[in-house]
Amino acid sequence: MKALIKISIVTSVVMLMSCAEILNTISQFELPVQLTEGEVANGLKEALKVGTNNSVDILSMENGFLGDDLLKIMLPKEASIITDNLSMIPGGDKLVDDVILRLNRAAEDAVTEAAPIFVGAITSMTITDAFNILHGGDNAATEFLKRNTYTELRELFQPKVTNSLDKKLIGTISTNDSWSILTEKYNTVANSLVGTIAGFQTIDVKLDDYVTLKTLDGLFIKVADEEKEIRKNPLKRVTTLLKKVFGELDKD
Repeated sequence: MKALIKISIVTSVVMLMSCAEILNTISQFELPVQLTEGEVANGLKEALKVGTNNSVDILSMENGFLGDDLLKIMLPKEASIITDNLSMIPGGDKLVDDVILRLNRAAEDAVTEAAPIFVGAITSMTITDAFNILHGGDNAATEFLKRNTYTELRELFQPKVTNSLDKKLIGTISTNDSWSILTEKYNTVANSLVGTIAGFQTIDVKLDDYVTLKTLDGLFIKVADEEKEIRKNPLKRVTTLLKKVFGELDKD
């Protein structure tokens, strides 16, 4: 009987020691701070606001598009035949450079109108959207924004682009005027005997459609870059809420 009592006491001591060791081990690891649904949603909204505002600020500066090799707007691909045959167009080099400059100035001018258009999509984000975005890819928030605003954004943005393209930037010449001069001179060559023999096709591109799409593409690329930085770079988390919400991702 005494032997059984001794065994029971030893077993109890061992079990108590094991529990103590387990608790001690657990205490060495800090449990992650639980985010409320509201914090997650508001954190993602803040991230999008910061990302879109930064993107608009950068792109709307002079040379925001023109000075960025990735986002610089070149002539439409249909116009590649112009650049391949500039020697046949009087003053062709200068005309092309002038149009490219003006395309990018138009984008830089028009992109300032984009920021308020994003507000509706950002404020309408649901709790489910927020959690999916938080644990999504580096551009999950940007893709959400693009998916939910692109059509409306294009419709609202295009008139701004058109107005910018029609703006008299130097003297009485607008971007559309420069494009018309360039394409008319090319089309004259294309419709000539030489052009017909060479098989040249005339160019009829709606410049406002083209620049709108290129401007939006550049804007979303820049927003995605900003989102990635917020996710990966603590220094980009400029508010307390961003630090808390995206700090949780660092622990994953």
